[in-house]
Order: sequence, then C-alpha cells, then structure tokens
Amino acid sequence: MDLFVSKLLLLLALIGCSAGQTIPTVDAVLGGSVTLNSAAPVPPYTVLFWTFSDGVNKPVNIVTVTGGTPKVHTSYAARAAVNVSSGSLTLNPLSSGDSGDYTLTVLPTVGDSTTDEVKLRVLVPISDVVITSNLSELIEYNSTVALNCSAKGSLLRFDWFNGSDPLVLDAGRMALTKGRAFSALSITGVLRTDLTRSVSCEASNSLQRMRSGAFNLTVFYGPDPVALSPPTVAPFISSSSSFNLSCWTTSSPPATLSWFHNQLPVAGAGSVLTLQTLRDNGLGAALDNYTCVASNAKTQRSAVSTVVSFAVMDPVAGARLIGPNATLLAGNSTANLSCQALGRVATREWSKDGKALLAGPRLTLSGDGSWLLISPVQKDDNGEFQCNLSNAVSSGSGRYRMVVSFGPEQAKVSGPSKVEENHAVTLSCSSASVPAASFTWKHNGSATGSSSDTLTIPTPQLKDSGTYTCEAFNPVTGSTSACTHVLQVKAQGTLDGLSDGAIAGIVVGILVAIGAAVAVTIYCRQKIPVESPY
Repeated sequence: MDLFVSKLLLLLALIGCSAGQTIPTVDAVLGGSVTLNSAAPVPPYTVLFWTFSDGVNKPVNIVTVTGGTPKVHTSYAARAAVNVSSGSLTLNPLSSGDSGDYTLTVLPTVGDSTTDEVKLRVLVPISDVVITSNLSELIEYNSTVALNCSAKGSLLRFDWFNGSDPLVLDAGRMALTKGRAFSALSITGVLRTDLTRSVSCEASNSLQRMRSGAFNLTVFYGPDPVALSPPTVAPFISSSSSFNLSCWTTSSPPATLSWFHNQLPVAGAGSVLTLQTLRDNGLGAALDNYTCVASNAKTQRSAVSTVVSFAVMDPVAGARLIGPNATLLAGNSTANLSCQALGRVATREWSKDGKALLAGPRLTLSGDGSWLLISPVQKDDNGEFQCNLSNAVSSGSGRYRMVVSFGPEQAKVSGPSKVEENHAVTLSCSSASVPAASFTWKHNGSATGSSSDTLTIPTPQLKDSGTYTCEAFNPVTGSTSACTHVLQVKAQGTLDGLSDGAIAGIVVGILVAIGAAVAVTIYCRQKIPVESPY
C-alpha cells in the first residue's frame, strides 16, 4: 500500500505542478497548533492521505486513511491527527521543521482523484523588541543619531512611533534602514523638535505585534538669544529706586547667566543685576555698557544679550532757597539768594510769582544758576522767588518770600470838601508802603488823636471847617508822607443848590485840574524810571 501511495504522490505532484494553481499559505506560531483544511468538501472516498514536502528532502506521508481508519507516520506520532469526515489535518505542537507544502489527496469511491495543497509557515514568536542608540547625549545641530530597533521572531515588519502617532520622517535629515530582524532610524543634525515625545518601535507579522518600551531621546540645545527684562533701560537710573535688570534664555540644560561691565565680569550678579550689586562692585557712577552672557556647558555654546548703557544717579534731595534775613530797603539793600540741594543737579530755573526770571541790569545769575544777586532791591522785588532744580532722574524746588521795605509813597486823602452841619463826614488816607504805614490826622495843625487811615466826624459843626492833614509814617524806612485836605462845614440848607457863579467856578476848577494832570504826566515821562525785571 505504501508503494502505491508513493507512486501516486509522484504522479499527483507532476499533475499539480503542471496545473499552475496558486497555493494558499497558512501561518502558525512555533509551539502552537494548526489545522489544515480542504478547500472543498471531501466526497466519500476509498483512500485519503496527507503528505508533507519541505522542498529539500523526500516527501513524507503523514497520515493515510483507508476504510475510515487513519494510519499516522511514526515521525508524526502524537503530533498529527486527521478528521476522517472532513479530511482536515491538525498538527500540535508545531516545530520549525513543519514549515513547507502540505498536500491532501482523495481517491473518491466514484470519479477521479482530487488534491488540495496548502503552504504552512511556522513563525517564531515575536519577543525582545528593544531600541538602542549610538549616542547617550545629543547636541542640537551637531549630532547624528542612529536608533536601532531589534526583535526576535519571523517575517518581521517594523514601525516607528513618536508618542502614540506614527513617526513622520523629515526626508532631508531622517532615514530608515530595514533588515530581517531590525530597523535603524538615523537623524542627521538632530533638532530639539525632532522627537518631542517618547519614541517606540513596533515589530509585527501576520500573527503578532509587540512594541518596545518608551525611549526618550535627550537633546541638549541653546542657549537661544538672551532676552532682557525690562527690554529697554533709561540712560540714568535713580540710586533710590528699586531698579534691577534680569536676563533669561531658553537652554537645555539651563544656561549659566553672568553680567559683564565693559566686557569684564560683574561679581555676584547671576541673572539679576541690582543696584546693590553695582555698589558692591563700585560701578554705576559713569555711563557704561552692560551685557548678559548665557553659557551652556553641554553644547559649549554661549549667547550675548544686546548692550545696555546706563549710569546710576542720586536724586535731587533737600532742595531749598536761602535768602537774606536782614531788613531790605528799596534802593539801598542788596539781596543774595542761594539755591541748594543734595545730589547731582543738572539744571536750575528761577521764577518769581510764577513767572520766569532772567538776568538783567539789577539781577545777576551765577553760571550754574546756584545763586541770584539783586542789587539794589526795589519795591517790585516783593514776592515769592522759586528755584527749580532737576537732573535726569528727579526734580525739586525751593521757595523764598522776599520783603522789601519802601515808602510811604505820596499820601492821598479822599472825601468831600464841603458838608452841612450835623451831616457825618469821613475822610480816607492812603499811601503805598511796606510795611504798612501808620497814620495820624491833624486839624489846622493840631492833632486829632486819630491813628486810623480814616477820620470820621459824626456831627460836624462850623468850627470843624479847616485844613486836615494826613501823615503816613513807615517805622522801618523812617520816612513820612503828608497830604492836606480842606473841608468846609456849611449851615444846614445852604448846599441844596448851586448858583450860576458856583457852577462856573466848578467848571473852571475842573479844567485847571485836567491841565495840571497833563503837565504832571509829561513831567514824569521825561524822568528815567527804575527798571523792573518782572
């Protein structure tokens, strides 16, 4: 019977080869089990048998079924079983030598014999999927890294992932090389953005897939351009301010930050340059250049900030305007005003009563504006003087109120020249004077006892007619000014109307007064006035 089967196998093999049919392939795991089935239902048969060929050795008859009884080849004992109804063959456990071509031959009770072929591939299970790198530390732009993913198993395919997403290759810098049991990813001029998440590799075949552990690629980079805070700095910084200048950059590992003054290191500065640090290093008095330098020990690179130039300046403090304490007399005294303050003063501006004050014939300003000389003082110098001091970081002001004694100037008396008996009358006296003048009144040369600038006669009588003299006296200047006023007291009822002669007299008097006023004006204009700087 075995000789018959062998001859039949040879014949069927020749027929099958000449048919040019596509043989289906079945994959199974080494050590596992597989069931090979007929492509078509098996008809009632006389003989059914399975054969195996590895393409090298002589085909082997695995099992033969005759009369419903299977007979298994001794080499497959306890590993091969056949379903006598369906004709399916089960192998368990599988060995690597089970890979090859399997043929099912059926000799039906009626009709011609049939064959079914199937190719079995026994695959080694996937294991040990590992990523290794040729470098442990990478330098951005400089390093070329090769990541190798290796695995054990059969018919392997490799896929790379960045995090949970498939890795997208940069065609210009990234390349994949594949082998039977490995896949190599190379990156030229590595960037910090190339693999921002954990890298993994997946090995797979038609039956299994397995992913490597997460692999983190460490890329050292930077320092990037150095930024300053604040980004701009005024040329002058107040020594009393809370000013500090800090610098920062992006770098891995974090960069070492240092400040430099005119290209020389500033001790103890770190990333923040403070006023105290400047004082400790004896810096800040002059307008100098400062830069911040960032250094990365891993990349061996450094970056320099933009240059900032500034100086530290003391603010104006304790501003005051000092003037004379002695009594000042108009036309006689000299006043020296001194404008003083602590700190560096760049400018001084003078004003009086809110108006700018400029040098003139009587006013002399020092070159730096620190003092003002007025010689001689005049009555117009009375008022508040102010000196405004400033520098690039602050300002201040001092005030001084000047009092110049003068007068009394020509006294003036106002009031009626005629009054009826028992009708109250008041005379007023005025005279410009600093300090204010004291007043005394005389009637026909005799003191009235009044010391006010007004004299009131409640019930004038005829005897009260006469010349009234007002005397204004300045106790500081010691000067006196007097003015007379003639008052006529008339009987009651005599001032109700005016005669034609009285009217004519009044008109003549007015014309005379106008003429006198014009004459005085012309005379005064011809005199040289005292110049006022205000």
